[in-house]
Amino acid sequence: MHERVGTSADPSHTDGQDTIDAAKCVAALDRFADRLGSSAHRGERILFATGHPAGLLPVHAAFARSAAAAGATVVRVPEGRRFGAGDIRQIFGVLVWHQHGGLMHTHFPDPMRLSLDTLAAEGLEPPDLVVADHGWAGHAASAGLPTIGFADCNDPGLFVSEAQGQVEVAVPLDDNVRPGLYEPLIAYVLERAGLPPA
Repeated sequence: MHERVGTSADPSHTDGQDTIDAAKCVAALDRFADRLGSSAHRGERILFATGHPAGLLPVHAAFARSAAAAGATVVRVPEGRRFGAGDIRQIFGVLVWHQHGGLMHTHFPDPMRLSLDTLAAEGLEPPDLVVADHGWAGHAASAGLPTIGFADCNDPGLFVSEAQGQVEVAVPLDDNVRPGLYEPLIAYVLERAGLPPA
């Protein structure tokens, strides 16, 4: 985590405030943008999903709009698959877990598993690239799908997966700030990727 995220290298630092190295975030964003751009410009099928809808939904939605405008196909998953006391929905091209009238924060892998199962059951092709976070991204990578995504400094799973060669790019960032604060990040990624503004 220290190497990939910039968290404390002190093994006795087990709670309290930690850090994300901005240079590591930007370096990972460059790799993320390059991968997203190459996939979009090849017209590939891209699946977007988030377990942090209060912060990251607008980020994924902007990338989905821009990728589609560049010729990619945003993978549509038939909605309504039950999970917990709710269901899987797709909002602005981004898969989310809905329950009791709200969009749920989750690190569960199950929503992605159910979504991929739904694609297979409908005879639809799997995505060429998954752009996601947390358990959505982790399950996709574990299922062998090319995956790039976001995680915070207290979410080691994606960084371990990246180190093991499963997740292609794990971007370390604060994953739950006010959505408007991600606008510079969105603009940076899209410009680097050669994609149209969202």
